[in-house]
Amino acid sequence: MLSSLRRPEARWIRVPLGFLLVLGGIFSFLPVLGIWMLPLGLLLLAIDLAFLQGPVNLAIVRGLRKWTIWRRARRDRKLHR
Repeated sequence: MLSSLRRPEARWIRVPLGFLLVLGGIFSFLPVLGIWMLPLGLLLLAIDLAFLQGPVNLAIVRGLRKWTIWRRARRDRKLHR
């Protein structure tokens, strides 16, 4: 499924799906929708929209750094107990 969405010819599926996911993420206060839809939609849109690639890549790098710092702190707390 994911490999078929990443193909260049699937742009006509990616862009509307990305917009729908972003819209669903904005309305995450509704019971069925969730905030998880927003980053997923932005990731899909960043494949085709060049102006989103920089901010999305920066968010990914920052998120990975924070995740690494959190994991190291958690590991160090377990070692010092």
